[in-house]
Amino acid sequence: MPGPRSPRVRRPGGRSARVRAAVLAATVDALLEGGLDALSIGDIARRAGVHESSVYRRWGTRFNLALEAVLDRTRTEVPVPDTGALRTDLAALLHGTAAFVRTPLGELLLRLALREDMADYEGARERFWDHRFAAGSAVLARAGERGELRPGLDHRLVFEALMGPLHMRLLLTREPLDETFLDGVVELVLAGIAPHE
Repeated sequence: MPGPRSPRVRRPGGRSARVRAAVLAATVDALLEGGLDALSIGDIARRAGVHESSVYRRWGTRFNLALEAVLDRTRTEVPVPDTGALRTDLAALLHGTAAFVRTPLGELLLRLALREDMADYEGARERFWDHRFAAGSAVLARAGERGELRPGLDHRLVFEALMGPLHMRLLLTREPLDETFLDGVVELVLAGIAPHE
């Protein structure tokens, strides 16, 4: 006689979460293989094993889909640091970003950022950077609560000062992004935003 059945354990997230994860993973794969120009909703649906209508219903356009896929991967690969101190948070943010832009997906993002022939991409690019600025602002807001930040600073400007030198080397001078350089940028930014003694 069979024993009592074990209660069914529900998987966290459910079908919707699994579909989202499959579609976003398929989108990143497709972007890495062919770039944004070759991206097609039909191809993504086939790769993810879902109906094309499901993808359109949730994301609407390939630009929205590409943006969410990239943001999702960025959240995983460049998480918002919370080390308990401004110096180490800024270092983690800058070093994490430098590591990410060396990956195939990061390199693809840099190539897309330089394009000026994609009107639809402009809005997606703005939303991507708004997301990254929000991550930097969260770091600065916590630092302000700990008293590590001079009051009244423009958080977006601080974030641009932190990330600007990184992109200067990536896109213009092609000089190396070594530890000495990255740590020097962090110290320079800290000198400008720390409370006056």
